[in-house]
Parts: sequence; C-alpha cells; structure tokens
Amino acid sequence: MNTRVLTGITTSGTPHLGNYAGAIRPSVQASNLPEVDAFYFMADYHALIKCDDPQRIARSRLEIAATWIAAGLDPDKVTFYRQSDIPEIPELCWMLTCVTAKGLMNRAHAYKASVDQNIARQAEPDDGITMGLFSYPILMAADILLFNAHRVPVGRDQIQHLEMTRDIAQRFNNLYGQGTDLFVLPEVQIDDDVATLPGLDGRKMSKSYDNTIPLFEGGSKALRSAVKRIVTDSLEPGQPKDADGSHLYMLYRAFATPAESRIFREQLQAGLGWGDAKELLSDRIEQDLAPMRDRYADLMAHPERIEDILQVGAAKARALSRPFMARLREAVGLRTAVVARPAKSVGEKKPAGKRARFVSFRDEDGKFRFRLLGADGHELLLSEPFDNPKATGALTRVLQETPLATLLRDESGTMLVDIDGTVALRFPSTKLESVTQAIDSLRGDQA
Repeated sequence: MNTRVLTGITTSGTPHLGNYAGAIRPSVQASNLPEVDAFYFMADYHALIKCDDPQRIARSRLEIAATWIAAGLDPDKVTFYRQSDIPEIPELCWMLTCVTAKGLMNRAHAYKASVDQNIARQAEPDDGITMGLFSYPILMAADILLFNAHRVPVGRDQIQHLEMTRDIAQRFNNLYGQGTDLFVLPEVQIDDDVATLPGLDGRKMSKSYDNTIPLFEGGSKALRSAVKRIVTDSLEPGQPKDADGSHLYMLYRAFATPAESRIFREQLQAGLGWGDAKELLSDRIEQDLAPMRDRYADLMAHPERIEDILQVGAAKARALSRPFMARLREAVGLRTAVVARPAKSVGEKKPAGKRARFVSFRDEDGKFRFRLLGADGHELLLSEPFDNPKATGALTRVLQETPLATLLRDESGTMLVDIDGTVALRFPSTKLESVTQAIDSLRGDQA
C-alpha cells in the first residue's frame, strides 16, 4: 500500500534559497521514493489570511508553481494542484467547522500570539484578528483530510495544527462514521535533518527579517550580490577562520558534497579571505541553480504551460475529492433525493430536444453491452461486456437511480463504476465531469 504524503505551499511571496533547501529540495526528493503517493498543493486560500495584495498573490502563484517544476517536481508522478481549484476543500472546511469546538481554536498558537501582542500594546484582545486567522487550523484540516493523507511533513511550529486535525477528524468519525472511520488520522512527519539556512545577518533566512538570498529572481547577479552582503567577522586574509562558526560554511555545506565541504573547511582554517570564500560559495550555489533557473525563466515566459499542468493536477485531485465528498454528504445527511417521475400518459409526446441516453446492443463476440451517448449523439462511455442482456438493463437502471459518485472508485486515474461488486464501466478521470452531467440528466428518466 502506498503512503500518501501531502504538503502545502503558501502563495504569499517569492521563493528564496532557504525555501529551496528547507522545503522544496527535500520534498522533490521524497516524491521520487517508492511507495509514496505525493500530493503538493499551492495554498492560495491560506495566502489570503496573510496578504491582501491581489497582484502579489497572483504573481506568487506563478512563481511558486514554476519554482517547484523547475526544481524537478514531476507532475506525472505527483498530484500538483492549486487549493482554489478544488471546491470540495472549502465545502469540507465548513463541515469540519460545524463539529469543531471554539475552545480548541482558542488554543491555537497563532491566535494566542496575536491576542498577546494586542494586550501588550493595550488594544482590544481581538483587534485586527480575522476569522481567517482564527479558523486557519480548520482549513488546514480540510486540506489534509479531504485526501486522507497518511503523513504531513511540517515544521515544529505546525505540530499543534496536526494534532488539531486529528482531534477534528476523530470528532467527525465519531459523529458520522457509523462504526467506520471516514477520515484517516494523519501522522506528523518532522524532518530534523533538513537544512535550515542562515540569512545575510546570521538569523534564520526569512522574508520577515529581510535577510534572504534570492533563488531565481534577478539571476546570477542578484545571487552573487546577496552573498557578498553576508555578515562575517573582521579576520583578515591569512588568518585562520572558524568554519563551524561561519555562516558561509553552513551555506556551502547545504549545497556541496562532503568532499567539497571538507576542502572548503580546510581552506577557511588555512586563512582563506572572506571575499574569496564568498566567491567560492556563489560559484557552488550557481552550479546547482543555473540549470533550474533556465527552466524557471522559460516557464515564467509561458504561464499557459503552468496553467495546463495545474489543471491536469486539479483533475487528478478532483477524481478523488468528488466521490469522497459525495460520501461525506451522504454521511451528514445531505443526500441527493431520488425522485421518480410519473409515468407518461398514453399519447403524451416527449419534450423537444435531444438528451443523453443509454443504448444497449450485442457486440461481435455475442456479448451484451451498453453505450452512454451524450446529447450530441457522441459516445461518452462503453460498458464492460456481459453474458446476459438483462444485466445491461439492470445496470443502466441503477445508474439512473443512484448518484454516480457513490458508485465510483479510483484506480490510478481510471474511474471504475462498481455496482454490487460488478464493474460496469471504466473511464479516465478526465471524463468524470462530462459523464456525471450526462448520467445526472437521465436520473428518473428510465425507458
């Protein structure tokens, strides 16, 4: 069984070198591991909590998508999508909100920190605090639980949110599961060995401190300019340097091989000047980034390519989220009513206009099948073969009487319509929306 791992990236800024070493590079590497079903999404709804600049968010969505793809993320191996392209996420968020205790949200670290800051400046405790900030952990829970992720890589500051997600999932399971677990309880994955890079001033590289080194933006010139601004001590060339206490060495080691790092360390201890050390550091980082930067520039010059990749990713994600959400609606009582239409009276004419329809026939092998034709007469689906003609009639009746989403299961991008253990239809997930609309239009219109 594959382990589903899910990671979100907030679209509120331009990725920097620290983002690459601390999140992007290890995530891309993890996506290539065997038996890992990797989900990566751009958390653009979350970005609205932190940023009210529409242009910045729009730009960030492009930059972050291009960065991940340029860094080696393979959209064919993973599910890569925008949060805002999955309408089931906010729908589930509301369901979870309705079972989440306010007291649980009162204990969220981000909310408590904002309240403490307000009290410290003698303002109202909730001054400037939005419901987005307050209920942020519930939206995060919806991101995770909609796809029943087994593991979620997070920093230590996010552990509480994963614990809250588990609490919310258990509450929902107890209320609506009827003896089964609707949601998997996700496990926290802490990667302590992932690099945390120092910024220009020695503190953790962060936009909050304005001490970042650009990843792709500005090209090689901007990278080298930033490296030159890294703070060092006043030791002159020829004087031995303490490599372990040097920010330059920490940065170099994050990109170099062990053998390269050992040589750089020996050079510092032998008295390498800081200016020369910065040139060596720039060269080593540039060796890794230059090919990726070229791919990034090409993607940013063709945003339609990024959009195509994200739309394919959204279709893959919704092939899972739509049927699961149908199951959750059923669980909470938001069932789709099946209304039988009255029988047509003798001589009553059918309404004008063509509609989707099922057509049964016998194939060249003597087996019985049925087609689903769209309103335009084109074939949407071809059923599996059956020995008995009654089977095709019974299956088409079930399809017309039952919400399609409750019959679906996904197998690696192929949707299977399973009726009482019998697979009646197989079709690619890309056809899900058109097939659903056609069958919904038939509900209650049995021949």
